[in-house]
Amino acid sequence: MVSIIVVFPKAEDAKNIRNVLVRSGYHVAAVCTSGGQALQVADRIGDGIVVCGYKFTDMLHSQLLEDLPDSFEMLLIASRSVLELCDSRSIVCLELPLKIHDLVNTLEMMMGNLLRRRKRKKQQPKIRSEEENRLIADAKKLLMERNSMTEEEAHRYMQKCSMDSGTNIVETAQMVFALIKY
Repeated sequence: MVSIIVVFPKAEDAKNIRNVLVRSGYHVAAVCTSGGQALQVADRIGDGIVVCGYKFTDMLHSQLLEDLPDSFEMLLIASRSVLELCDSRSIVCLELPLKIHDLVNTLEMMMGNLLRRRKRKKQQPKIRSEEENRLIADAKKLLMERNSMTEEEAHRYMQKCSMDSGTNIVETAQMVFALIKY
């Protein structure tokens, strides 16, 4: 599920947009009247879409975009004159007066992009730090010494324990140290 943060300087406008989105089946995580509030919510939820106006009590939409985590997309709703000044290609824009059909279709497209990005990120192999690689190697050595295993057997044992316990192999290596040393 993709979370949406609605940010408009007037609380009534923000609530009206939220109501439209909720009636259309979207999950609205928060309704905010300032950029600062939106940033706090964004940090808490991790990724999603910010549906906003041009100017808030504490910043402009461009400042909000700069401070948002990279995992967020922005949908700017503003007048044509404001949208003509918008030079960022990373912002999706909708012109006022707003048509509900356009809003829903645009959000659907943005959600598809966000979900594809999530899927690609999950499919990328995790890069371990040198410390994590050393921990795994040391755990394998400990298993090899204590249990007369080959390196391959120790590695497979840790993989199996990792899958059985639902942890990653680094956490499994930490458990090996905790169990064998005590």
